[in-house]
Amino acid sequence: MKRTTVKLPDDLDRAIRDEAARRGLTLSDWTREALEAHLPHQRGRRKLNAVAAGNSGHTDTSERFEEILAELLNADRERGQASGA
Repeated sequence: MKRTTVKLPDDLDRAIRDEAARRGLTLSDWTREALEAHLPHQRGRRKLNAVAAGNSGHTDTSERFEEILAELLNADRERGQASGA
């Protein structure tokens, strides 16, 4: 496997790190998945890391989505305030 260095703006770096963590992926796995999604598909080569990503074990998520969304938005606001953004 090859190692590649990419220069990113700070806000993009933070966004992809947050998204990788949210999905339970390493930054490398998330990056490979994102890059593969933008290339012509090669038979048998695509690894789907997001399989079962929606399997939280909770049965009331669809009923509580507004409450869950509000909690996530509040957490984002609190993180922004804590970092001085």
